[in-house]
Amino acid sequence: MRIVRKAYERPWWGGVALGAAALLLISLVSAGCAAGESSASLENAAPGRLSDPARDLAAGTERLRRSEAARLAVARKWGLDRPPLLPPDPPAVKPTPSTPTYLQRSGSDEGGAVPAGLPVVVNQVPTTDRVVFLTIDDGDHKDPELLQMLSELQVPVSAFLTHSEARSDYGYFRQLRRLGMGVNNHTLNHRQLSALPYAEQRREICGQQENLEREIGVRPELFRPPYGDYNLDTLRAAASCGVKVLPLWTEEAFPDRMEYAEAGGRLLPGDIILTHFRGPADWRGTMPDVVRRVLRTATEQGFAVARIEDYL
Repeated sequence: MRIVRKAYERPWWGGVALGAAALLLISLVSAGCAAGESSASLENAAPGRLSDPARDLAAGTERLRRSEAARLAVARKWGLDRPPLLPPDPPAVKPTPSTPTYLQRSGSDEGGAVPAGLPVVVNQVPTTDRVVFLTIDDGDHKDPELLQMLSELQVPVSAFLTHSEARSDYGYFRQLRRLGMGVNNHTLNHRQLSALPYAEQRREICGQQENLEREIGVRPELFRPPYGDYNLDTLRAAASCGVKVLPLWTEEAFPDRMEYAEAGGRLLPGDIILTHFRGPADWRGTMPDVVRRVLRTATEQGFAVARIEDYL
């Protein structure tokens, strides 16, 4: 059953990273230098003065300890007791999701099999990796501290932008993109698509594709319909402007809580977590508070946060 709520490339580390990433880089460079020095000493050392394996092992262990200490320091800076788990390498071949056989009744649709060639709709990414995906909708509140937090902690997110909310400062989302984050489509005006005729739906979706291509330099293949609401015309309109997948969600994150789609309050591999670009004027907390909530929950349950574009 599709959830409808009226709520409110490899890992991205190639982007700019601060804090822990800088310290980690220094540690790795030091390790490389040490390895080079050790190799040279083995070639040039006089008999009886070869490197001591136990000493080398201890040196390597110390480098790893310092790297972990740097990650822990950054985590604590952002109010976390331990660093977020690191995701595995992205799959060499992305999973192939499929839309449920029966399209839920929506608008004028009577339901039925989704025709071949149209985008697939997923609530969950088909993977056994212990990863979840953090997605952020709309684009209203543009908190610079969020960019700093994501960069320093090396946590990937994916934005789904509504033009009416994001247009006041697309520069913010260009920065997000430069950090390696995903930027995707969430329509022009956040209208309920199933209530609109095909031509209007196409304008809402394809119009935002053009904005994102102009402003961010990407023409996304991922699109999230507002409120998770769609019908067959939505899929046809989205297909006409290059959309391949409609990722919905399984959980929603707030500064003070997580809301789960299923009973039990547990994450599952491939779960998609939804939140919004909001601030204190809209809820009791900030965007970093929301990210903290997600990271604590994921880490406690043994999950890493990965980038959804690497899987879909």
